[in-house]
Amino acid sequence: QVQLVESGGGLVQAGGSLRLSCAASGNIFRLMVMGWYRQAPGKQRELVAQITSGGTTNYADSVKGRFTISRDNAKNTVYLQMNSLKPEDTDVYYCRGTLARYDYWGQGTQVTVSS
Repeated sequence: QVQLVESGGGLVQAGGSLRLSCAASGNIFRLMVMGWYRQAPGKQRELVAQITSGGTTNYADSVKGRFTISRDNAKNTVYLQMNSLKPEDTDVYYCRGTLARYDYWGQGTQVTVSS
């Protein structure tokens, strides 16, 4: 069983930055595809950024050039650096880890961007 714990959310003004962290328990983190998703009330959860075990990344078009996903396998942690934040980035952000049939989610962290 893997537990994912997000941190780093908060309130920031438009144009500001935040860095989210997601710490994983267990010993399979380095093998997992890790992703950050976000969800607004009444809307579907959407992929923000993803990083494979080999370090390949992909991003939603809406965050390209502003957000950067990275991972530190020695610390069992994945990060999301968010720059040039916009009010429309306001959401609950979730960390997800997948490996074969295993699929784990964190509890979410709120990001609020004020205009």
